[in-house]
Amino acid sequence: MKTNKILLSVMVCIGLSAVSSACKSGQEQQESSQAVGETVELTVWGAEEDEALLKEIIRSFQDYYSGEADFQITYEPQSESNCKDVLLADLEGGADVFAFADDQVAALAAAGALEPVEDKDAVRSANLSTAVEAASVDGDLYAYPLTADNGYFLYYNKEYLSESDVESLERMVDAAAEAGKIVSMDWSSGWYVYAFFGNTGLEVGLNEDGLTNYCTWNGTEGPVKGVEVAEAMMAISASPGFSNRTDTDFMAGVQDGSVIAGISGVWNAVAIEEAWGDNMGAAKLPSYTCGGRQIQMASFSGCKLMGVNAYSAHPQWAARLARWITSEDNQTLRFQVRGQGPSNINAANSQAVQEAPAIAALLAQSEYSQLQRVGGKYWDPVTEFATSMAEGNPSGTPLQAQLDRLVEGVTAR
Repeated sequence: MKTNKILLSVMVCIGLSAVSSACKSGQEQQESSQAVGETVELTVWGAEEDEALLKEIIRSFQDYYSGEADFQITYEPQSESNCKDVLLADLEGGADVFAFADDQVAALAAAGALEPVEDKDAVRSANLSTAVEAASVDGDLYAYPLTADNGYFLYYNKEYLSESDVESLERMVDAAAEAGKIVSMDWSSGWYVYAFFGNTGLEVGLNEDGLTNYCTWNGTEGPVKGVEVAEAMMAISASPGFSNRTDTDFMAGVQDGSVIAGISGVWNAVAIEEAWGDNMGAAKLPSYTCGGRQIQMASFSGCKLMGVNAYSAHPQWAARLARWITSEDNQTLRFQVRGQGPSNINAANSQAVQEAPAIAALLAQSEYSQLQRVGGKYWDPVTEFATSMAEGNPSGTPLQAQLDRLVEGVTAR
């Protein structure tokens, strides 16, 4: 992988040197001639684990536009999951270019934080339609698609689990217990907990106001009742072969050998392959037993996006940098270095991407996924409920009462 990365960088550099003048549009050349001698200070926010990659991409951007401006570009780590909250707390002091999860795009656009994409036709034609949809609000494009892989699926160690084992969550947990190992899933996050409710007919989502939620997870009359889901979760958590762990703790278990399967995303593909080698397996989520039937676990899906701050002092350069970070070449580099699935059509259709086990598992799970679209009141009540289930309902509160409390909190105005 390292060799491929170096080779790609050399090829890109040679190609860009040969055609740099031809690649720039007349408008860019005119803008650049006016910008010679200008000092351009930009701040880029990205995931902490992307630091090395983003710094490399920023260096290539500065090399490409060398001589057109005096660049002072700073990278700062910032979680993609709460980028919106940090940015809106100080728009003028925030990053010029920033990575964020697509479920934040509507709120950022409504707050006037995002600079709308000017070259929208080019961006739309270059990227997968699902990623373009995720970057849009009411049909207007507000961000540059970066990945099309912000979902989750199952990783498993083939030394302990077979392809048939991973079709059933209960079978996996039993096999882990027999081996003195653990199957991991994060029940502290409503992002993952949705997996149990998504294919049951019990619903959650945004109301038309775009802020508040509807939720029927406490349903008592449908084909699957909320209490049955709660009982299924408690049965799973009672096994010594299951552990409620955050993503960080899941990876620690992979590396120390205690965890043989877990639910996570492509961002951990490289590290898991390093730990398990040829024994690394990836598959869609399993089914679980609920109310005497098998239910395929669901998932939230989404994309990572790059936004341009509407308050940037250098909006044109910020937009160029966002385009550069999300270009076909750099999405290909991101896949090679971080294992993340490209939103760029050409990069996504490459043989290497199509053959990647994690990407294949994500595609298999996509049949049972939906874009994450929930308001802020969703998260805490779900965490409270799922934590109680993971701990075996230590308070003894009736499950229906806990579900009613969950729904009351999720749908609060």
